Amino acid sequence: MTVEFSVLGSVEASIDGRSVVLGHARQRAVLAVLLVDVGNLVTTDQLTDRVWGSRPPRQAVPTLRSYLSRLRQALAATGEAVIARQPGGYALTTARSVTVDMHAFRHLAAQARAAGDDTRAAALFEQALRLWRAEPFAALDTPWLNAMRETLVQERRAAQLDWSDVRLRLGEHVALLPELSARAAAHPLDEHLAGQLMLALHRCGRSAEALDHYRRTRSRLARELGIDPGRHLQDIQAAVLQQDAVPAPVQSTQPQDPAQLSTIPAQLPLSVAAFAGRKSELAQLDGLLPRTAEAPSARPAAVVISAVSGTAGVGKTALAVHWAHRVRDAFPDGQLYANLRGFDPGGSVVDPAEAVRGFLDALGVPPARVPNGLEAQAGLYRSLLAGRRVLVVLDNARDAEHVRPLLPGAPGSLVLVTSRNRLTGLAATEGSHLLTVDLLTPAQARGLLTSRLGAHRTAAEPAAVDEIVTRCTGLPLALAITAARAAAQPHLPLTALAHELREAGSRLDALDGGDPASQVRAVFSTSYRALSADAARLFRLLGLHPGPHTTLPAAASLAGLSRARTGALLTELTRGNLLTEHTPGRYAFHDLLRTYATELVTTHDSHGTRRSAVHRMLDHYLHTAHAADALLARRRDPISVAPAQPGTAAEELLERREVLAWFSAEHPVVLAAIEQAPAGFETHTWQLATVTATFLKRQGRWPALAAAHTAALSAALRRNDKTGEANAHRGLALARTHLNRPDDARAHYALALDLFRELDDHAGQARIHKHLGRMSADRGEHRKALGHARQALAHYRAAHNRLGQAGALDHIGRNLVRLGDGRSTALSYSLQALALVEEIRDLNGQARTWRSLGYIHHHLGRYEHAIDCYRHAVDLVRKTDDRFHEATSLADLGDTHHAAAHPDAAHHAWTQALAITDDIGLPDTAPLRAKLLQNSRPRRGPRRQAPHQDHLTREQQ
Repeated sequence: MTVEFSVLGSVEASIDGRSVVLGHARQRAVLAVLLVDVGNLVTTDQLTDRVWGSRPPRQAVPTLRSYLSRLRQALAATGEAVIARQPGGYALTTARSVTVDMHAFRHLAAQARAAGDDTRAAALFEQALRLWRAEPFAALDTPWLNAMRETLVQERRAAQLDWSDVRLRLGEHVALLPELSARAAAHPLDEHLAGQLMLALHRCGRSAEALDHYRRTRSRLARELGIDPGRHLQDIQAAVLQQDAVPAPVQSTQPQDPAQLSTIPAQLPLSVAAFAGRKSELAQLDGLLPRTAEAPSARPAAVVISAVSGTAGVGKTALAVHWAHRVRDAFPDGQLYANLRGFDPGGSVVDPAEAVRGFLDALGVPPARVPNGLEAQAGLYRSLLAGRRVLVVLDNARDAEHVRPLLPGAPGSLVLVTSRNRLTGLAATEGSHLLTVDLLTPAQARGLLTSRLGAHRTAAEPAAVDEIVTRCTGLPLALAITAARAAAQPHLPLTALAHELREAGSRLDALDGGDPASQVRAVFSTSYRALSADAARLFRLLGLHPGPHTTLPAAASLAGLSRARTGALLTELTRGNLLTEHTPGRYAFHDLLRTYATELVTTHDSHGTRRSAVHRMLDHYLHTAHAADALLARRRDPISVAPAQPGTAAEELLERREVLAWFSAEHPVVLAAIEQAPAGFETHTWQLATVTATFLKRQGRWPALAAAHTAALSAALRRNDKTGEANAHRGLALARTHLNRPDDARAHYALALDLFRELDDHAGQARIHKHLGRMSADRGEHRKALGHARQALAHYRAAHNRLGQAGALDHIGRNLVRLGDGRSTALSYSLQALALVEEIRDLNGQARTWRSLGYIHHHLGRYEHAIDCYRHAVDLVRKTDDRFHEATSLADLGDTHHAAAHPDAAHHAWTQALAITDDIGLPDTAPLRAKLLQNSRPRRGPRRQAPHQDHLTREQQ
């Protein structure tokens, strides 16, 4: 009997070619959710959330059962596809003869990418893409399915790109040309696709059209994204110009040559001390190495470690990290590690986009070269790993979809995944090797205790050791905590520990009742009861922290204690294995311990105590980030925050480097705090989003910026806080602009402008007009940009903000120059700005204005005057240690030297600018690198004057 399920179009099922009636849309949505995770348990809560989103009906569970019953009846004609009820949820189990087009597509695409022969790869890609009938889950509309639909559409685009590369290598450019032309028109900013179309046109003898397409692509990239084409596209253009052999297609879009990256990551966390047992599991993992070394193409795509029944604390991470350290010499190109926190009780799961971005940082990709979007970033990540031997450890994954974007695309590297779920989807589609980690046998458990306590001590009390082993039920985490207690009290008889375990009969509710590991709360409670009163209180309060890690000042704020006292308590907690100092100064919970701490603080501490602790903690992050943002942005902050609660320990960051280091380490915590702040702290939510925005935008973390301000907007709306709403809309508009959604951005700016107008906030209205002016200038609408600059000036005057007035005057002058008229007037505006900033003695404002004067003189052709102005600007920003504006001023100075035919001086200024931007991690350095590359060799004959690029970035405006 042949059973086929389809989701790549409308959700359908057929048995031996006959369609199955699946019912109405909501019922088909239930089947779709089960098909996405076919073979895996989907909990009732997950089904409810994925089918109805945030607004399920009152009788959601009974309704769900009704839908599942009808689906079982529809599939009753076959025993090869069964919806099975399991503890906690449901799973759709299928026989080998059953196909699901989504998983078949992924399997075929993976086979195509691993094929060593282009002819076979082309056939596999064609077979995979023929499975698509329309958009996935057609006619179904839920937030979860919509997100899954977008993921699948991106996977289809990636497969189409890879298939086109293969066909171009096979010489099928004539047949490809109509298809490539249509897709390039639909996706005009896709450089990979643009390169493919240029190749096809060139090879069809239409080189002039290929060059024209490059010109239009370059213009559109500059206009809409403010960037130049990537290196590969430039190489294709150069080869077409010279009628040389055009470079071969690459597998994915990348902004630079991966060979230029020399960073070798070494991200593995410390291995577990006194690791014991697991010889069989280690041998199975070792068995993968010969295949990796001798026949990379035959290597499984990933090794998955899963715990029986999803048990936490069974030692998956310990095994993975221990083995990774043992074999790291087999991976000379480095080791990557990410804790995906798939089952974090606080809900702060690491999104694949964030994990990919972290890997790109570890591989040495500067922020400026990180493309936007998960698909492009994953493509760059796979390109960097192609041909390399890298070990990738993905810890605590939620499901197969959680890790798929993080899998390398070419043989050579090896991925080790840990999860509470059996990731059978990876085995079915990526050929992964599955390894189940079970509870320790009694002999292995005794070995673990002996390795940590010493043979002499365990041999002296064999009966107590046996009882400890029995009470800990083979759970390594429970054994480790017990061993830590015993090691910390060498004179305490093991019999006493065994007695405590015997007497403690309560259970940790987060674990499934009846599971052998349910007694882990007894282990936790014995360690907890051994703590001093202050340490026990701190342990409980840490359950209120959003995670994923905390620091001494944050913990001190939670407890309302001094840093010195809190430091001593943290040491007590780490010695008792109730807290882990995974890197110096940063502490984290095991997720079960976090659950336990949260349970304790809820039952033992009053609502007022909990609320005060959360208030101090949020004040710690808000006041630290507020001061850090003011130092980072070097401008008057648009918001004011309430005084911190007594007992709050805000960090004092005095230098720019300290600020960047703090934001780099703490922004995941701040983002988690924004998302998880409880009711009553809506002001903290939107203010935290506002003061984190400068760092996120300078790092190019646009999805994170959008998520933070989405939460901020919801919080402000709940409180009817117009100021919060206005600032949230402004932040969302900025993120949408960089995520290439200009219509959304303008809509949010319009809402922000209305709110600032309603609040009679002239400074807020002025800032929005500056943003709108920037968007108009980016589109070449300089007349509109000038109008916005004039309105910004009027509002800054109404707000008596003289520094803002100076900035608006600068923008008026610049836009007048761009319009090609009013040149003497343009100078007068900038001179007015200079008089203002000199009067108020603002060195940063003076530097900005000297740059504007240089810009205007440059466009008037007065290069020597412009050079003097830019030198003034550089001198001033060096006095204020403003490295960001030093870099942009040097870049402008280099442009003017270039126009004045001073090649050595131009090269020197650009080199200095690039060194600073790389040092402080500024984005958007591609144009600067291109100038240095294009002007690295002496040129003969007259120099072609390049237009002066406007280095006034979005951030400055």
